[in-house]
Amino acid sequence: MFKTLRDALRVKDIRKGLLFTFFILVVVRLGCIIPVPGLDTAAIKAYMESAFGDAGGLISTFTGGSFEQMSIFALNVTPYITSSIIMQLLTIAIPALEEMQKDGEDGRKKMTAITRYVTILLAIIESLGLAIGFDRGNYYTINTTLGYFVVLITLTAGSAFVMWLGEKVTEYGVGNGISIILLINIVSRMPSDFKDLYVMFVKGKDIVDQVIAVAIVLGVILVTVVLVVLLQDGVRKIPVQYAQKVQGRRNVGGQQSHIPLKVNTSSVIPVIFASSILSVPSVVMNLFNLKASGTWAKILEGLNQGYWCNPNHPWASIGLIVYILLVVFFAYFYTSVTFNPMEIANNMKKGGGFIPGIRPGKPTQDYLNKILNYIVFIGAVGLIIVAIIPIFFNGWFGANVSFGGTSLIIIVGVIIETIKQIESKMIVRNYSGFLNS
Repeated sequence: MFKTLRDALRVKDIRKGLLFTFFILVVVRLGCIIPVPGLDTAAIKAYMESAFGDAGGLISTFTGGSFEQMSIFALNVTPYITSSIIMQLLTIAIPALEEMQKDGEDGRKKMTAITRYVTILLAIIESLGLAIGFDRGNYYTINTTLGYFVVLITLTAGSAFVMWLGEKVTEYGVGNGISIILLINIVSRMPSDFKDLYVMFVKGKDIVDQVIAVAIVLGVILVTVVLVVLLQDGVRKIPVQYAQKVQGRRNVGGQQSHIPLKVNTSSVIPVIFASSILSVPSVVMNLFNLKASGTWAKILEGLNQGYWCNPNHPWASIGLIVYILLVVFFAYFYTSVTFNPMEIANNMKKGGGFIPGIRPGKPTQDYLNKILNYIVFIGAVGLIIVAIIPIFFNGWFGANVSFGGTSLIIIVGVIIETIKQIESKMIVRNYSGFLNS
C-alpha cells in the first residue's frame, strides 16, 4: 500500500487528485465543528444520547461526531447513503428504474439525479423531525419559528453541500467521494476512542499491567482488521467456458472466464439494517416521552447493545440472538435483490457460455443459487463475528469505542477500493498502447 502511494505521488495528475481530495476533507471536517446557530448544543448532546441510543452512536460515527454536536454538517452523508440503498431496492421493484439502470451512461446520469432528489427529500424530513424534537425539549435560544427555519435550511443545505463535495472528489480527486468522506468521519473519532481506552485500561496501572493491556488492545484490533480484510477480499470464482463460433473463415469465442462471487456480498448493509431496526423502539419511546416498565423495560434493555454480553444483564442476551438472526436475514435478503442468478444464467446462455459440468439455463441458475446460498451464509457468519467482537469487549470489560465491526468493514473496504483505483490509474497512464510501439 505504501509503495503504491509513494509511486502515485510521483505522477502529477494523481498527486493533484490526492491534494484536491485532502482539501475537500479539510472543508468537511471544518463544517463538522461549526454549530447550527440558535441551539443549545450542550443540552442537545445529552438529548441525542438518550433519545437515539445505539442508533445515535452509529449516526455519530458516520458523521464524525457532527450529529451529536449538531453542526452545520450534522446529517453529513447519511441521507445520501440511505437514498442510495433505497434506490438499489427500488430498482428491483420498479421495472422502469431497472431499465433506466441498464440504459448505459444516460441511464446512470438519470439514476444519479433521482438519487440526489431523494437525498434532499430525506434531508428535509430528517431536519424537520429534529426541529420538532428541539422544540419539545426547549433547546432553541432564538424565536421558535425562526429556529425551525434555521434548523431546516441549515441541515438540508449542509447535507446537500456534503453530497456535492463528495461528487467533486469522485470527479476530480481520488476514489469514491462519499466513501472517502465517510472514511474520514469514522477515522476522526478514533483518537478520542484510543484516549478512552488508555484512561480505562492503562493509566495508573503498574508497568506489567500496562504492557498486558496494550498488547491485548492491539491484538484485538489486529485480529479484527485481519478478519475484515479476509472477509472483504474473499471471492468464489465460478469458471465459465464460452463455445467457439464460426464467423466467416474465423473461429471466435472459446475463451475462459469466471463469475466472481464475493463472500461478503452485502457489505455492512445487514449490520446497519439490524442495528437500526433494534433501535426503533427506544427512539420512539424517547421521542414521545413514553416510559417503559416491567416486561417492556426488560425488552428495551435487551434491544440495547450496551447491555449485550454484560454478565450483570443476562436477560439482554435475547437481544443479541435477535440481532444475529436479523443480520443473517438481511444478508440473504439484500443479496437476493442485488444479485439475480436467473438473469446471469440467461445472459450466459445467450452468449454461448456455460459452467463446465453444468447444463445452460435452469440447471445453471440452480447451481448459482446453491453456491450463492453457501457463500452468503459464510459472509453472514463473518459479519457477525466481526460485529460481535467489539460488542463483547464493551459488555464484558466496558470498552466502549466507536470503531466497531461496522466501522472497520467500511474503513478496510474504502481503503482497498481506493488503492485499487490509484493502481488502475497508474497502469492506464503507463500503458503506451500500440500507437506508440
